[in-house]
Amino acid sequence: MSIPIPGRILPLAPGTFRALRHADFRYLWLGQVVSLFGTWMQSAAQGWLVLQLSNSPFALGLVGFCTFAPTMLFALVAGVAADRFSRRHGLMWTQGSQMALAVLLTALTAAGVVRVWHVAILAFLNGTAAAFDIPIRQSLLQDLVGREDLSNAIALNSMAFNAARLAGPAAAGFLIAGFGEAACFGLNALSFAAVLAAVWRMRPPGRRTSHPATWTREILDGLGFALRSVRARTLLLLIVVSSLFGAPYSILMPVFARDVLGAGPRGLGLLMGSAGLGAVLGALHLAGRRSYRGAGTIVAIAMASFGASLVAFSFSRALALSMALLVGVGASMISQLATSNTLLQLAAPEALRGRIISLYMLSFVGMAPFGSLLSGWAARQFGAPVTVRVGGAVCLVAALTFALRLSALRRAAGVPPRAPAAPA
Repeated sequence: MSIPIPGRILPLAPGTFRALRHADFRYLWLGQVVSLFGTWMQSAAQGWLVLQLSNSPFALGLVGFCTFAPTMLFALVAGVAADRFSRRHGLMWTQGSQMALAVLLTALTAAGVVRVWHVAILAFLNGTAAAFDIPIRQSLLQDLVGREDLSNAIALNSMAFNAARLAGPAAAGFLIAGFGEAACFGLNALSFAAVLAAVWRMRPPGRRTSHPATWTREILDGLGFALRSVRARTLLLLIVVSSLFGAPYSILMPVFARDVLGAGPRGLGLLMGSAGLGAVLGALHLAGRRSYRGAGTIVAIAMASFGASLVAFSFSRALALSMALLVGVGASMISQLATSNTLLQLAAPEALRGRIISLYMLSFVGMAPFGSLLSGWAARQFGAPVTVRVGGAVCLVAALTFALRLSALRRAAGVPPRAPAAPA
């Protein structure tokens, strides 16, 4: 099951790339396309390397935990930093740190001395840089494109992320087979130069204002807004469910490629690339939308489709069928996340933008360590297919519950039933 992509967007709907008319965003977006390609190559190669070193699904879950645990630790602080300090300078630091870590992983792997604990430590440090990078980069978007093009910029960022997710792992599969994992890590290190160059030339309008309140007070202000807003509470809760029970399917992709489907490293690249293709199609559909009327319905359908697609994927034993189902998984997941991200940013006051994005990040990326550990343990006990099947079923039930309560939630949020372009 997957979200239908209307034929009217192929060819693309007018205005699909409208945020690229802003020069600073255009250069940043192009730099991210290159950098994210390298990031996804490293992600696929890192999973394959860990599996080859350990032969353990639990080790995959452990490295996944180390990658995402910093978000749980630092997300709220990172949100305050995004609201307090220069976002341009912040990006220079986070992207530069990730480049240095990729260089170190390349050296360890090429020298033949890399161990799982090396990968885990570097994953934790890389995750720490990412924990600050995401709210800084996301909150910078409105500075670059304005409120009127914010939803389009978020969709285009999602498309860039998932286009790299499509091409990166596929390229990694062939590079691993021909040159080894170190080649993927080295190319990732080089790819950061593109986004660093874009940030260096950037001159975003406006300046960060001073904040006399303490960091703790500012964190509590962000949490208080999220708790008071019924829309924010509900969207964040659905994202938590997706992160704990649905998203960890990607951690188990090496197991599906090698043990369930017998497809090897090239099959791993094809599987991860298929999910990326679906996500690109989903992001293009969202970018072509001019209105977010009925966005609550989009979230409900997307999450239901995500869960159903995962359940179907868990039963597949054919590579081609698994790839087709993962297209649906990718389209559904990005539709839920990008729509939720846009609604949260549009609902947030300007002064709280970075902190609300950090809560979005905490709900998805911050829950991922626990989802990774849970899926790694469950895969060892019950097998990868059963683990993915149960996680998909939980997402499907959550989506149906949300859909049944959607009208009541709209009334509680004060959204008029027929108000045009009202984000529900």
